[in-house]
Amino acid sequence: MLDSTSTPDKAELAAELVRLRTEHRDLKDAIAALERVGPVDVLQIQRLKRRKLQLKDRIGDLEDRLTPDIIA
Repeated sequence: MLDSTSTPDKAELAAELVRLRTEHRDLKDAIAALERVGPVDVLQIQRLKRRKLQLKDRIGDLEDRLTPDIIA
């Protein structure tokens, strides 16, 4: 069975995955820092958390595309 994702595409997806994981980690750190500071802009925190969740979903999608389906 031929994989619909060619090798260069897999490399691009893997690079995107690394970038998204880095951005997700940076957002996590930024949110934690903002929450430690004291009085915070709740709307800004909510936006950052929403973006973090979007990244998590995109990371999951990419991981699914890069992981071969195994029929048990």
